[in-house]
Amino acid sequence: MDASHQPTLDEIEERFVGLVEGRLPREEADRWAGRWVVDDGLDWDDVSWWALSLLHGIDLPADESGAYLHDDEQLRSWLAELRRRRTM
Repeated sequence: MDASHQPTLDEIEERFVGLVEGRLPREEADRWAGRWVVDDGLDWDDVSWWALSLLHGIDLPADESGAYLHDDEQLRSWLAELRRRRTM
């Protein structure tokens, strides 16, 4: 993906897969998604916007323990939901 072109749904899904597999740090996924969420000049389909909005904020802490607000199980659930929504 070129930095000047908005990501496809495949590219958004790749970020979820990277998170679930532990290859992508949460902070990196959040920054990547945030770049696209704040760009008012883009037009998103409902599924892409839903998924991108979940990625933006994926690194939010739950508390001082270092745990995340959205745990790994929730990430897996969102990935499954994304795949389900893509088939509708």
